[in-house]
Amino acid sequence: MNDLANFDPNGVGLKSNNIFGLPFTEEQAQLVLLPVPWEVTVSYRVGTAQGPDHIFDAAMQVDLFDPDVKDGWKKGFYMMPVDKNIRKKSDYLRQCAELILSHMVDGGEVSENEQLTEKLNEINANGALLRDWVYEMTSGLLKKGKKVGLIGGDHSTPLGFIKALGDVHPDFGILQIDAHADLRIAYEGFTYSHASIMYNVLKEVPQVKKLVQVGIRDYCDEELQIINDSNGRIHTFFDKDIKEQQYEGATWKTICQQVVDALPQKVYISFDIDGLDPKLCPNTGTPVPGGFEADQVFYLFKTLKASGREIVGFDLNEVSNGYQSGDSIDSIVGARMLFKLCNYMVA
Repeated sequence: MNDLANFDPNGVGLKSNNIFGLPFTEEQAQLVLLPVPWEVTVSYRVGTAQGPDHIFDAAMQVDLFDPDVKDGWKKGFYMMPVDKNIRKKSDYLRQCAELILSHMVDGGEVSENEQLTEKLNEINANGALLRDWVYEMTSGLLKKGKKVGLIGGDHSTPLGFIKALGDVHPDFGILQIDAHADLRIAYEGFTYSHASIMYNVLKEVPQVKKLVQVGIRDYCDEELQIINDSNGRIHTFFDKDIKEQQYEGATWKTICQQVVDALPQKVYISFDIDGLDPKLCPNTGTPVPGGFEADQVFYLFKTLKASGREIVGFDLNEVSNGYQSGDSIDSIVGARMLFKLCNYMVA
């Protein structure tokens, strides 16, 4: 473990250190964060590929005292460098995707356009390559005994990580905090769409025995049918139902306990920032009215940890500053959500 004798946790966060201004190397840190700057298939607004960089910058303003997990940071958190080649590939493929989406919006059929069909095939092939790259990166970290978290990018990014966890844990569940169900089948023709992440997880990772979704408020008939036909593998707490329970007198404590009770012993947290009230993430790709306050999510994490369940990994995705070059509320909120996730991961 790193010698912290010369580190002042009350001082200014230094970018010359690492995430949250912490002075840990990858070897010293118990928890390693993999940034994945990828946003090829976003449906509405771009910017989430820059999420890891913006979160890193905003993290320098996060105070290290956490009343729920005191001194968690002393276990060591380290964020790996952003891979510029992944970012460059994302930027190129995003341009291809925009041509496809524009053609579809105008009523065109991609299958009837040879050039666009080639671009669609290229996007899908690279989606598989990204999945495999994330798998190799996270699998290597897990084999070294590291705890691992992933920072997107769009919500397609953690598929390879969840597959890697399947090599380690034969039985685990996912707690998905999200505005969207993400159960679309090859949405807009993109096999590895951000809107298809949970469909792909359930299809490709049989070790995921349970998917518990919380805050869902934007979904289609096809996704609802998948939920209803899942034989209990998917348990969805729709935002509407949560709010109506509260209007009728249910406490947030009671609802959090319902969510936790639906989860198995080992839990992976997949946190799409748009699960929050959009005032906290106004620049995310597809904001939706409704959602949670940050403190509600923190209490859900606290309830999960108090239950004795093991958090085996997490991702935080869809954090975007939009077209703003500096810090926005999105990255500031994202950095604080990340710190809480990190602390509970090592608690």
